Formats: sequence, C-alpha cells, structure tokens
Amino acid sequence: MRMMLNRHADGACSMRPAFRAAAILVSCALLASAAPVTAQSADAWPSRPVRLIVPFAPGGGTDIVGRAMAQRLSERVGRPFVVENRGGAGAVIGTQLVAKSAPDGYTLLVCDTAHTIQPALQKLDYDPIKSFSLIASMVKGETVLTIPASLPVNTIAEFIALARQKPGTLVAGTAGLGSSGHMSVELFKVMAKIDIVIAHYKGGGAATTDLLGGNIQLSSIAIPSALPHVKAGRLRVIGIGAATRSPLMPDVPTVEEAGFPGYSSSGWRGMVGPAGLPPAIVNRLTQEIRTVLASPETQRYFLDNGMEVDYRDPAAFASYIAEEMRRWVVVVQKANIRLDGSN
Repeated sequence: MRMMLNRHADGACSMRPAFRAAAILVSCALLASAAPVTAQSADAWPSRPVRLIVPFAPGGGTDIVGRAMAQRLSERVGRPFVVENRGGAGAVIGTQLVAKSAPDGYTLLVCDTAHTIQPALQKLDYDPIKSFSLIASMVKGETVLTIPASLPVNTIAEFIALARQKPGTLVAGTAGLGSSGHMSVELFKVMAKIDIVIAHYKGGGAATTDLLGGNIQLSSIAIPSALPHVKAGRLRVIGIGAATRSPLMPDVPTVEEAGFPGYSSSGWRGMVGPAGLPPAIVNRLTQEIRTVLASPETQRYFLDNGMEVDYRDPAAFASYIAEEMRRWVVVVQKANIRLDGSN
C-alpha cells in the first residue's frame, strides 16, 4: 500500500467516534480480562512453552525487549518463553495473530507504539484495548533520526538543505507502514517541508541494514538499534525525538532544538495476551514482569540499550494506551496522513 498526504481544505480530519469512547473501552477491557475461568486451567499454567510474538522482524528495539524478557521470564517460571517474529503491515499481522489466539496463556504479544498508531490510520479487525488482556507496560525509549555516516551532512539543517537540492531523491526507511518510525518520519517530512521518498520494511532491522549500506538516507529508529552502529562510526544521529537530549548522546540536539517545536517521537513496549486470558495467569505474568523489571541487572541492561524501565499494571497500562491513541490521532491530523483505501 502507498502512503499519501491527504490535505483537506481546513487542514484537519475528523476523529473517529471510537477514540472519543476510549475510556469506555478501557473499562470493557478490564472487565473482559476478569472473565471467570476454571481454577484448574490457571493453576496448571505454564505446562509447556509460551510463544512470545514480536510483530516485527528481528533486530529492532521491540525485538530486543522481547528477547530480553523471554530469557528472564523463562528463568522465573521454569518453562521456555520462545520469541516468534511475525513482522509485516506495521505490526498488524503479529498483533492480529495474538488477538485471534486462544486465551490460554500460551500466546502473548510484545506490543509497542504501533499498537496505538494503527487505529488512527485504518480500520482494524481487532480493537487495541477490547481485543486483548492487558498485562503490563515494560519499558520506554526514544527514537532518533539517523543517517549513514557516508552521507555528507552532519545536522538536521544540512539534511534538509540536501533534500531540497534533490527533491524526491532521498529515501527514508521505516520499520513498517504505521510504525512509530514511519509516523516520526512523516511528521518530520511535513514540518521540514521536504520531498523525500518513504520506503516501508518488515521491521526495523531490515531498514537499519539498508541504512548501513547507504541504500536509504534516513530512518527514525530506536536508540538501542542505532547505538552500536553509531559507536562503530557507521551511522550518524542528527536529531533526538524526545523533549530532552539523551544522556547516551548528549551532543546530539533534539529535533525541537533544531528548529521544530512540537516535534515528539518516543516509543514504549508492553505485554498483552488475547482477550479473556484467565485472571490468575494475568496476575502471575504481571507480578513476574514487575519482579524482573525491578532487578538492577535488568534495569542496567535496558539503560545500556537506550531504554528505561516504565512498569504499569493492567489498569494503568489500559489508561496509558487510551491516552496514546488520542495523541496519535492528533499527529495524524497534523500531518494529514492517510492510508489509501482506509476511509
């Protein structure tokens, strides 16, 4: 599918009624996750390996989080948590798989910012809140505008100048249609008033590979994906998507500092299961995740990879998802972004 900017006469678009009812959806989701189940099914969990679906290809920030949590949860519950990458369609393919899975605790999802972006872009076969049992938010991390070290620019201003010299020539790669990186690039493109081509990959790892090879000239990626290549001198970060500079890259200005007030792009990762997951299993997973994230070793691991622990229990996580859905509707309106055939 192609991405196009649909510029209305008034520069805005209507918010779907579903988003105005976000608070109602939160309540429904919490009631659904508390549906009665037999004690036997909950007490026996887990009796076999648990699939942990990452809705992106290997190599991106969400994959890093999924594998780190899979290892630690395996150690705690005594059964393997096996990461299964199901990338494509900006996380929709893997997310839909989990939404339609049996609510038995053996298929879980590591969701990220795309979980709250996609509803602002298109009609989905699942609801980001009602179709899932929310377990916990886990970490947050910033995204960065990144270019190949071979590109002859060092700052956002220089990149914009190059893009204006060669309109329609520079290519920005994303982790997928509707991913947080995609939205970040679209917002930057509109705010900077530049004409660049946007190419969608099946995951952040694939986009980063082409960025390293110089086949694309820009990508908005998570700090943990960029950091090793920046240290190796193969990539260069020209802007931080957060409100403040990153302590991992203190010399790199934020995009706001570079002259674009209001630009914001940050990411989060959490864990959910299909709607109707037994409450005892939800409670067990929530407690195990909280324990894992409280570990200094785990916190240090995520900090080394450019992320911070950001734990929320199911109720707080549901409220956060609803808030993020509203935020991305505003971004979509501001950038006038639409998917072909979505309306």
